[in-house]
Amino acid sequence: MPHLSGVTRIAHLPERSVLAVSGDDRVSFLNGLVSNDVALATPGRAMWAALLTPQGKYLADFFIYADGERLLLECEAGQRDMLAQRLSRFRLRAAVAIAPADLAVYAGWDGAPPAAGAAVLAPDPRLPDAGWRVLSAGALAANATFEAWDRHRLALGLPDGTRDLETEKTVLLEAGFDELNGISWTKGCYMGQELTARTRYRGLLKRRLLPVAADGDVPGHGTKVLGGGREVGEMRSGRGRSGLALLRLDAIGEALTAGGQALRVDVPAWARLSAG
Repeated sequence: MPHLSGVTRIAHLPERSVLAVSGDDRVSFLNGLVSNDVALATPGRAMWAALLTPQGKYLADFFIYADGERLLLECEAGQRDMLAQRLSRFRLRAAVAIAPADLAVYAGWDGAPPAAGAAVLAPDPRLPDAGWRVLSAGALAANATFEAWDRHRLALGLPDGTRDLETEKTVLLEAGFDELNGISWTKGCYMGQELTARTRYRGLLKRRLLPVAADGDVPGHGTKVLGGGREVGEMRSGRGRSGLALLRLDAIGEALTAGGQALRVDVPAWARLSAG
């Protein structure tokens, strides 16, 4: 667990972007499509959610903020246009408009958040130790690098979009969306809900995205993880000696290697490795 120094750290996240969804039907429109309850996004409270294929596989994930008469979707910059196109397909007669928003994204941790002013600010809804996030039309005084934020994220075991999740392949529960407050089990139907619910209630989960560490720099994305003479997983994002890997649950506890290096699995305290 990262040490909380009490010194506020703020990093600009240049690979993040923002979509604005406005119109009278914005909440009901999104609620029928994404994995979390959009109605719970209120000023000062963000939600984390995903858009899935009809078969229940990952397409994109994003934070949802309430900002006056619009909802702001903070997403991976490389997914913004795809996300806007996908959402627009389902607009039909709904009174909604979807457009890019010219806002910069920041993450903060270790200490108190700054005064929001004209910015949109909310705690990171996944974990208290993750800190908070800011959307701002103007530049903030960042005092930390993206690399520092990335190390903080990896230590907590938090996924980072397509660096860790595979479009049209990943199941949300593999990536901890349940424990990290990215799924509502009570709000009603949304696209891909059936597989998500079945995976949970039938105990079908066989793999998890988990933090790993090595004595040297962790192997690169896509490197196969081996254990017990078989392939048991694959490396995802990493920085220095820390990374995330998608691992078979039945391999946890075995001696694991990737790229010729020994790997240690560090199951986060928040992670539940059994269904339910």
